[in-house]
Amino acid sequence: MFNSSGIKLLLVLAEPVLADLTSFRLELLGYQVETVATGSEANASISIATPDLIIIDTQLRDGDGLEWIARARNDQTIANTPVLVISLDTSLETVERAHHASAQDYLISPFDPTVMEEKIEQLLATRFANTGRKQAKNQATKPQGLKR
Repeated sequence: MFNSSGIKLLLVLAEPVLADLTSFRLELLGYQVETVATGSEANASISIATPDLIIIDTQLRDGDGLEWIARARNDQTIANTPVLVISLDTSLETVERAHHASAQDYLISPFDPTVMEEKIEQLLATRFANTGRKQAKNQATKPQGLKR
């Protein structure tokens, strides 16, 4: 577990209810969450502040989320930013497309929020280990009121 204070997540989900619930849960855990519904909005958000992790749906309001990931990998600002894909699509073909687009993990919706939290923590642990960013495990805090 990490001290999530100061960690920026970009949530790119077209479905408003899922976006609101996911954002609320992540904010309760202490993350700074920017929520957008389109690839264009994601690009605008990234131009203002680089996220530590991107969570994106396969279907965006303005296109295919997996194609957005593949294009985003050419942007040096976020080329090494971990990406977690959330999708209703359980097909092996879509999971493979996500990994070929350079997504690090895939979460099938509907999902258990604790599974999402674990995936986020794992992706952030890898990111911080690779970038040398200090995010010590001994500083970990679990927000009160959330049970696993």
